[in-house]
Amino acid sequence: MKIVYINPNSTEAMTRHVVEVARATLPGAEVLGVTNSDGPAAIQGPEDGDAAVPGMLARLAEVLKDGADAVVIACFDDTGLSEARAMAPCPVLGIGQASYLMAAVLGLRFSVVTSMAVSVPVIRDNVTRFGFSGICASVRASGLPVLTIDEGAPATLDILAREISKARDSDGATAAVLGCAGMAALKPALEERTGMLLIDGVAASAQLAAAAIGFLGGSGAGKLAS
Repeated sequence: MKIVYINPNSTEAMTRHVVEVARATLPGAEVLGVTNSDGPAAIQGPEDGDAAVPGMLARLAEVLKDGADAVVIACFDDTGLSEARAMAPCPVLGIGQASYLMAAVLGLRFSVVTSMAVSVPVIRDNVTRFGFSGICASVRASGLPVLTIDEGAPATLDILAREISKARDSDGATAAVLGCAGMAALKPALEERTGMLLIDGVAASAQLAAAAIGFLGGSGAGKLAS
């Protein structure tokens, strides 16, 4: 089973952190990471997302030449997900949609805790477009830049933990979705601080990618070609 995570931004450290989490989730799978060297350093809002799509799709074309059973877009905004699905003959997942789907499967009402306020409209639109608005309590911005989140300093964890707790106490959420790929590695520390069930899109997408591959008969490659 070969699953490739494509990071639409150009920050190699974030790609490494994503791959580490995915490999820990699926230790028996071959999990690889690819970084979009042509993208912005971080994706914060629709302009960054639009700028990242051409390079991300170029990386996808390279991945498809080498072969993959599934591909995951490792940006919570699900940057270029529709375009990637149109290109690929294998399952393509986004970590945002995977998070919402996992919350739905588990019967949870979720809040998304993300980075900057500029990302909130994108996430809200995705939640509605994918059909999960009925179980989404809120989308909260922490005010933290993506690259600051990825560094995972103690002060960053404190801010994120406060927003997660507010999602539970003020918004009525029974789970918090970590709305940034850079939060994936921070999940254990944030769970310890908040005592709340957290859904990390990297781990959720790994599990769902494996399920999709299994559903298609053990190999996703070529099964969705028209």
